[in-house]
Amino acid sequence: MASETSTAADAATPGMPQLDFSTFGNQIFWLVITLVVIYFILSRIALPRIAEVLAERSDKISDDLAMAEELKAKAVEAEEAYNKALADARAEAAKIVESTKAEMKSELDAAIANADAEISKKSAESEKLIAEIRASALESVEEVAKATTGALVTAMGGNEDDKAIAAAVSQEMKGLSYAWIDI
Repeated sequence: MASETSTAADAATPGMPQLDFSTFGNQIFWLVITLVVIYFILSRIALPRIAEVLAERSDKISDDLAMAEELKAKAVEAEEAYNKALADARAEAAKIVESTKAEMKSELDAAIANADAEISKKSAESEKLIAEIRASALESVEEVAKATTGALVTAMGGNEDDKAIAAAVSQEMKGLSYAWIDI
């Protein structure tokens, strides 16, 4: 029975005070007061500060974007200036290469002309020397031929007549050309 009386007492008293209909008016009054206080606190203190922070961030972002655009424009200008300077340097280098090539070609042509003149001079001197050597060789051949002919005539038992031997050798030498002397 005690358990029945406690269940009946529990049934007579409400379980949760928020669901007690007798206190609804009081709860609604304090709910409205609390909402009005929260509204005034948010609208007068918190929201203006948040709006101010958001405005500052928006201004900062706008300034940063403007600065970024300005720096981007400067970077583009710097790149164009760099490319122009690079193109100018390449053109100048090409001019220097061309002028150096022309200068070297003229120096080479002058050196070749000097070498050709020197070669011609040496060739003329060599040909003159060769002509002298040929003439000397021909005279030497004629003298050797006279001496050999004289020795042969004497060896065969004849008389050595220098005038007759010289005339015979000279006669034979007139018919010879320089073709047999290849120097």
